[in-house]
Amino acid sequence: MTNETSGSQKTPAVLFACSKNGGKSQLAAGLMNQLANGDVTVYSAGTKPGKSLNPQAVESLAELGIDITGEHPKPVTDEVLDRVDAVIVLGTEAKVEPREGTRFEVWETDEPSERGIEGMERMRLVRDDIKARVQKLHAELTAEVGP
Repeated sequence: MTNETSGSQKTPAVLFACSKNGGKSQLAAGLMNQLANGDVTVYSAGTKPGKSLNPQAVESLAELGIDITGEHPKPVTDEVLDRVDAVIVLGTEAKVEPREGTRFEVWETDEPSERGIEGMERMRLVRDDIKARVQKLHAELTAEVGP
């Protein structure tokens, strides 16, 4: 995906980061890609990328018609950090240094396992929490580059 410009408008870009880039950041990226339909450039990465995606994360997105089977965990790079307008860190485990001029947020997402909720039920709750946050972020990012 590229940042396309039309006139003075630039497509906003966002990086969703977590530690392993196998679950929450992939959920957020998949949800944003579906919602934005090309009007936001989306990246996901991990501070300590794992070996594979969380199968429950993949399945929970598939339930919403989002296919991320071609995705894989990727590291956070300076190249991506230089390119994005917003960095969203999911959870408190991943540590990313804020950059001047770049929107930076840490989303402490719902953790149903702390309430004894596991498996797909847990993943759906995490997904739905992230989805609500992604919808708000999308509205903010696209409003900033509106007419």
